[in-house]
Amino acid sequence: MAIARITGPGLAAMTLSVVALWGSFLAEQRMIRRSQHETARYLYELRLLQRRRALEPAAAPMQRLPLPVHPSAG
Repeated sequence: MAIARITGPGLAAMTLSVVALWGSFLAEQRMIRRSQHETARYLYELRLLQRRRALEPAAAPMQRLPLPVHPSAG
């Protein structure tokens, strides 16, 4: 004794809803993976740029001048 029956259009609507839900879930997971990949790539490139800047001096170092010698009275 069935209280309610699922009609064809109702079943089709539920199927479409489930497909839309899974589609949005998979799209969200793909966006998350892509953003994590891009973040890792940008951080890697930033580290490379920082290393390049650290290795290249802006100018040649200046030579130290010798300190003047003061004769002592004695």
